[in-house]
Amino acid sequence: MTETNQNGAPLLSVDGLVRHFDVSAPFLNRLFERLDRAYVKAVDGIGFEIGRGETFSLVGESGCGKSTVARLIVGLYQPTAGSIKYEGVEIGPVEAAQDRKRMQPRMQMIFQDPYASLNPRWRVADIVAEPIHVRGFSKNKKEINERVGDLLHQVGLSPADGERFPHEFSGGQRQRISIARALAGEPEFLVCDEPTSALDVSVQAQILNLMKELQNRLGLTYLFISHDLAVVYHVSTKVGVMYLGKLVEWADTKTLFENPRHPYTRMLLDAIPDLEMTGRQRIPVAGEVPSPINPPSGCAFHPRCPHADARCSHEVPPVQVIDGVSVACHAVSDRRIS
Repeated sequence: MTETNQNGAPLLSVDGLVRHFDVSAPFLNRLFERLDRAYVKAVDGIGFEIGRGETFSLVGESGCGKSTVARLIVGLYQPTAGSIKYEGVEIGPVEAAQDRKRMQPRMQMIFQDPYASLNPRWRVADIVAEPIHVRGFSKNKKEINERVGDLLHQVGLSPADGERFPHEFSGGQRQRISIARALAGEPEFLVCDEPTSALDVSVQAQILNLMKELQNRLGLTYLFISHDLAVVYHVSTKVGVMYLGKLVEWADTKTLFENPRHPYTRMLLDAIPDLEMTGRQRIPVAGEVPSPINPPSGCAFHPRCPHADARCSHEVPPVQVIDGVSVACHAVSDRRIS
């Protein structure tokens, strides 16, 4: 059950969220070649809720819109349509700029690439201290230095590391610096955009354990973006599966992994290597993801789906809740698969 705030609303609520990117040819090309405008439908009408203290993970193949959702929530992109509410306050549309400005400091983002997300010309202490200056927590240099040292200690680094530059650290250490910088703004909600994908497997485990420990100690809420289902299984409270800009299935983690309903979710899980050597055959993900500029009609997954019928090719499946699982699939609703 989703934990709610004092007003009875989830911490974060997303409804009908849409983001289209204009990728049209230049005006003169369109004029002389009689071309129409072209749009990438990166996010196409998704909705979900995240309760306080939860970890909600979004998974799917590259290009399905996961990172776009992350950037929409923290305000790096403006939605084309739809609603984003934080503690019941609308922060998505352009006209909600004042409320967004008031709420967004309570959110921070950890980016995928620790090599690119840190300013190479700044010392680590200055990088971590930046949110403290921006939010006006303190102007006392001694207090700021003490706070920076405490943040570095929380993420497993030495306060003395603040005098070094980012290039002097390993990838895992740089991601720890990114986490310290995010915590400096005293957020309650962290958007984690594939925070371990650029790291070695052993370092991934260290970062994930650190994030879990910080969540338990500080009461943080996470939106976790990943394509690694093994990682998602260990960190998530709930999981949503995205395909071509849409959520096709979402449920609590245990239910989704033990009894996936949507054919796409089953395909992703079947592709996971059998590390426990149970004899299960690994089935590679079949087919190619269609272009988001011109997605298939009906259910976008139907060209790759082994259970598709004529209805799937022309009718968009509605979201149905079946045994606590939200799923958008005609084959499931028609009981052709269970």
